[in-house]
Amino acid sequence: MERCPWAGSTEGYQRYHDEDWGVPTHDDRRHFEFLVLESAQAGLSWETILRKREGYRRAFADFDPAAVARFDDTDVARLLADTGIVRNRLKIASAIGNARAFLDVQREFGSFDAFVWPFVGGTPIRNAWTSLKDLPVFTPQAEALSKELKRRGFRFVGPTVVYSHMQACGLVNDHLVSCFRYGQV
Repeated sequence: MERCPWAGSTEGYQRYHDEDWGVPTHDDRRHFEFLVLESAQAGLSWETILRKREGYRRAFADFDPAAVARFDDTDVARLLADTGIVRNRLKIASAIGNARAFLDVQREFGSFDAFVWPFVGGTPIRNAWTSLKDLPVFTPQAEALSKELKRRGFRFVGPTVVYSHMQACGLVNDHLVSCFRYGQV
């Protein structure tokens, strides 16, 4: 079974590739999860974040944006002491602030999902890459979404982070055409 080369040989990375990455999601909690994780990943390896995914799930109220939006200074102190996550004050503060901005988007659009999918015309962009070197680090759609998220108060959502979110949540299919998952998602 051929996978995208980045999936590597570790079980966790392969499971993420096989089960999560590129699967179109319409679940707001899943969108919020990947916003938190992708923002935390900035400057680090994705494998580091995957190893800490369960720690993030526990620390960030199972990625419930309403619960995270209520986090206060006591919660920040708790998170800064939590070895199960990346203990970076700015990234922790951005996750809390992003939860509040996420709720604002939900109130305005009915769901975060209804807000984000129009950036790709409502259906996944199906690329046809044959090599990892062909994959862009961001696209015009990611730049537009990044700009709009920033305008709405989100942080740690540059075009590269946003494109990673789009890939993870299946707004784009960036599996290589040789990958067994390409035709499945």
